[in-house]
Amino acid sequence: MARSEEIDAALAGYVDLRERIGRGEATWTDLAGIFTDDAVFIDPAYGRVEGLGDIRVFLDESMRGLDDWRFPIEFTAVDGDNVVIKWTQVLPNGRRQSGYSRLIYAGDGKFRYEEDQLNMVHVLDDMKSMRWRPAPDFVPPPDEPNRDFSVP
Repeated sequence: MARSEEIDAALAGYVDLRERIGRGEATWTDLAGIFTDDAVFIDPAYGRVEGLGDIRVFLDESMRGLDDWRFPIEFTAVDGDNVVIKWTQVLPNGRRQSGYSRLIYAGDGKFRYEEDQLNMVHVLDDMKSMRWRPAPDFVPPPDEPNRDFSVP
C-alpha cells in the first residue's frame, strides 16, 4: 500500500471512531488506540500530554461530564504526513465553537502527534452563559499547563 493510501486509511479509521463516539458506541478513551506509544497530544486547556498512557488518562478525565457535548467533523485535509481535521464543538445549549486538529502520521495506522485548537475565551463565555457546571467527577485542567506545542 502506498504511503498516501495508508494515511487515508488511518484517517478514515479516525473519522469512523469519532462518529461512533458521537453516537455513544465508543468512548473518548478508545481514541487512544490511534496513537503511538510515544505520541504527544496538545490540548488548548490541558496543555501538552506525552505518552500513550497519559493520553489515555487525559482523554478519560478531560471528557468527563461532557456527554451531551458534540464534536462533529466538517472536513479533513492531508498534506504529506500531516492531517488537518476541521470540527465543531456543539454545546448543549446549541452554541457552537470552531475547532481544528493537526495530526501527524507515524505509520502502521497510528498517529504520533495531535494538536487541538479552539478559542477557549469563546468556550468559557458560552459555558458561563449557559451556567454550565461540571459533573462531580470532572477533572479540571491544570493551573499551569505545559504550553509547549513542539513536534517531537
